[in-house]
Amino acid sequence: MGILDWFKNRPAQFDPDGVSEGTVQRATDKAIALTNPRLQVLPDCHSRLMPAVRRTVIFLTDVLRELPPARPISAAAWSSDAALRAFFVAPSDIPAMLGRSENLRTVFAKFPDLDEACLVLGMAISEQRSLGIALQGAIVQRDVVQTSVSFSDHRAHLCSRDESRLHRLVGAQAYEFLLAEALSEIGEDRVERQGLEANRALIGARLRLLRQQGPGLGSMFDAALPGKSEQATLEAELVENERLLAAIGGGESALEAELDCLIEVLDNPQRYLHIEQRELRLNTMNVVVGADDGSPAADVRFSLAELAGSRPRKRAFVLVSVARSELPALQGIDFDRVARCL
Repeated sequence: MGILDWFKNRPAQFDPDGVSEGTVQRATDKAIALTNPRLQVLPDCHSRLMPAVRRTVIFLTDVLRELPPARPISAAAWSSDAALRAFFVAPSDIPAMLGRSENLRTVFAKFPDLDEACLVLGMAISEQRSLGIALQGAIVQRDVVQTSVSFSDHRAHLCSRDESRLHRLVGAQAYEFLLAEALSEIGEDRVERQGLEANRALIGARLRLLRQQGPGLGSMFDAALPGKSEQATLEAELVENERLLAAIGGGESALEAELDCLIEVLDNPQRYLHIEQRELRLNTMNVVVGADDGSPAADVRFSLAELAGSRPRKRAFVLVSVARSELPALQGIDFDRVARCL
């Protein structure tokens, strides 16, 4: 199976409900296909890699089990849902965010009878300290150190028709992130050891596809997905990349080093990916307050993901469900307005 086939079948490659031997075997095959198919020529490659793959699959399964269930999201619920008020400045921001998600539109278009879909709402989170006023019981205190929290850069690229499939998709893209980190370290090691610029280019092509081919982990934490033309270019580059990988030479010692690097990363997934559940008590100004604070406040829960490795990032996210009716219609071109501006 080629690397493009793995992307086309991504949602079926991870089972969040258990760690079966079949899941581990498929994940092992995927690790080899997405890094370097020539690793298969090494003796006992699969048996050496499988224990590390199993450790990563167990790690990701435990992470997914800790995720809170999907919560409904809508503009109408903004005024009564403290979490939505904390995440979004105004109720109109919710349909605007949903309308920018091409993947959400694709899911509803693919399943015309589907009334509700699930997605990962990813957000940048910022925590700032400043001096302010706090109410302790009936006493007003000034110059109190306060932490204000803001959420921005809302993205909804990871979408599926139900929560179970969304979990599989999150697990698959998290696994791909770890493979991308292994590939990045392999590329650095190759250049350091051999200075093989051709090999470096080949690795770079695979790494770019891992990071950009939708939905991928990048869609949860990075910029928007590449356009169709860019994606087609990446796919064509990858086809050529696989042809060259099949023909390229290379000593067994170099392949051994690559396998060792891949095993090291998958043996220690916690070094590269950490997801924790956060709960903050926020007032109406998104300032963190204590339980004894007299101002109106509510507990806001979300997940916080921290990615280490070659490109450290931190993002907040929640799993949400959205009704088809919440997706705004596509806006066509207002030719009359364009004509008036000419």
